[in-house]
Amino acid sequence: MPAQSPGATAPRAVRSDEELARLPASERIRYRLIGADCRYHANDNISAFIREGELDELRAEVEARMQEVLEALVIDTDSDHNTNETAQRVAKMFLTEVFRGRYVPIPAVTEFPNVSRLNELMIVGPVKVRSACSHHLCPILGKVWIGLLPNEHSNLIGLSKYNRICEWIMTRPQIQEEAVTMLANELQRRVKPDGLAIVMEADHFCTQWRGIKDDESMMTNSVMRGAFLKDANLRREFLSLLSKKS
Repeated sequence: MPAQSPGATAPRAVRSDEELARLPASERIRYRLIGADCRYHANDNISAFIREGELDELRAEVEARMQEVLEALVIDTDSDHNTNETAQRVAKMFLTEVFRGRYVPIPAVTEFPNVSRLNELMIVGPVKVRSACSHHLCPILGKVWIGLLPNEHSNLIGLSKYNRICEWIMTRPQIQEEAVTMLANELQRRVKPDGLAIVMEADHFCTQWRGIKDDESMMTNSVMRGAFLKDANLRREFLSLLSKKS
């Protein structure tokens, strides 16, 4: 878990369980994070600090705050049948869908020993991914390609698990550059390949929906590690196969 950011404030005093129980769920969770000197940025996973039942409390809290936002936007949710349950829907969407990767542990990942000592290029993708820009909370929709060069000590994981790991990393507010690096770190830790390559291509609605309103531009970025960084031929092979898959 990343260290706490310099601007965060440590708890003023140790609180008893009774005192904590009287606080809103968000304050209890934040209290534990700061007490453990852990960062809680938009793209951090904080599931280790959430106790049983607190996600439901957090959802109710977000719903209440979202209702205040709608009122501040001068939307009459009482007489407007289209918005009278919008706060509830948005809270559920944030916590159980689009930002889910912040609040739940990584899904179980089946791993297999590399009995056959595979050491040839493997490519997984395109994996469809959905995220959100942490600047405006607008959607990021795209695809990810993963290239691996395993060795005899690598752990091979089930094909569908790449999708699950991608989803867990991507369902958080973040910027694309950091998301790809986080995905690379997780796969490097699990598979331990000789080489790892990731390419992500995505549409950003913070560009298409607002601001410059350019619906043609996309962002593509990559991470190359190990053999993919050192071996230009391997890197070219990976990238050339991606163009065929596209």
